[in-house]
Amino acid sequence: MQFQKLQRTIDYEFKNHELLVEALTHPSIAHERGTESNHHNQRLEFLGDAVLQLVLTDRIYKLYPEHPEGKLTQIRAHLANRHTLFHRAQAIELGKHLMLGKGEEASGGRERLSNLADAYEALLGAVYLDGGVRAARKFVLAQFADEFSNIKQTSPRQNPKGRLQELLQAHSPSGPNYRVIHESGPDHSKHFEAIVEWEGRELGRGQGASKKQAETIAAETALAALPTVLPPPSPATKST
Repeated sequence: MQFQKLQRTIDYEFKNHELLVEALTHPSIAHERGTESNHHNQRLEFLGDAVLQLVLTDRIYKLYPEHPEGKLTQIRAHLANRHTLFHRAQAIELGKHLMLGKGEEASGGRERLSNLADAYEALLGAVYLDGGVRAARKFVLAQFADEFSNIKQTSPRQNPKGRLQELLQAHSPSGPNYRVIHESGPDHSKHFEAIVEWEGRELGRGQGASKKQAETIAAETALAALPTVLPPPSPATKST
């Protein structure tokens, strides 16, 4: 059966195989054919995003009974950000299974962050439709087990923005730079999206009800990704 390896990897076998096919079909296929068909993964991505938010919210709420709403929101945003979804998709080799248009394939679409993050949410949406809430919850909790563990092991001794600046400036005089890239909503209910950059490279992004919250979440995202960004220590700097 097609995609059998992927189903073994995620420990879920689809009853409706067409849902899995749809989850793995990139919109570029419809675009190249010049059709307006919805037989691609954007609708499932929309659904999967909502399912992910629900499962993560329920889990975080129960794991951290002492945390206020703002902290719970930060943790959820860190877990559900696109970089985390990208790494989850990489871990299950989702890119190998994507069905792409020729142009998207030629331009490196199998490794593109947006494609993998979107397809991961679409896959979750397909699991939900095929197996219900219980199957979707099992999928998310298994997939995010390491992320939950890492959060519990993270020391709260310093604010994320301060910690990020400290780590980056240990490698370079340049510090992180924060930018709000999107703002929406009425004055009484604003929503912000911010990114943090360092030496011309985006390290993370976050969303929140204030600029400060969005920047804090962006810093948390960057801290999680930092081991893959910073160069290894030079032999000359190691103690003898």
